[in-house]
Amino acid sequence: MMATEGFDGAPKRSEKYARIFEAASALLRACVKESPAVGAAESHTIEVPVCYDPELGPDLAEVAERLGMATHEVIRRHCACAHRVLMMGFSPGQPYIGGLDAALSVPRRTTPRTSVPAGSVAIANEQTAVYPFAISGGWNVIGRTPLKVFDVGRNPAALFAPGMKVRFLPIARREFESRLIA
Repeated sequence: MMATEGFDGAPKRSEKYARIFEAASALLRACVKESPAVGAAESHTIEVPVCYDPELGPDLAEVAERLGMATHEVIRRHCACAHRVLMMGFSPGQPYIGGLDAALSVPRRTTPRTSVPAGSVAIANEQTAVYPFAISGGWNVIGRTPLKVFDVGRNPAALFAPGMKVRFLPIARREFESRLIA
């Protein structure tokens, strides 16, 4: 009997798991190496115009009050951060964006909304999300973008991709309305 075999002649458990782990690791390395989209997304910065008007960002004043800041300071800090798309999830095209200034960290709402409008920009903990559709959600909505976040007629359909850098730019209500895409 070899040292790597159990009493029944099968490989020992630790050896078996080591081989499985190595095979899985090799597969992951190959996938990452052959994926040009990840590298391309990492070098791409998307500028997202956001209107922080109280009607479009219904939680902005509450967030500012909770943090002991003026609303313009919340907006300034949100736009000043070095954001990056961490992952896509919950709904097609919805990015989870990291890099939010820790001073803006607020928990999710205690009561989620049954419908958050498409394009809503919301924060929770140290992340930002942009809602691709009118869907339910429990994050704090601080503004809205006129950009179409997900469009099946576009290639790629999702505006965001993991690794992508994101820069939020404040815009006035008039500009928001003029840039809306029907």
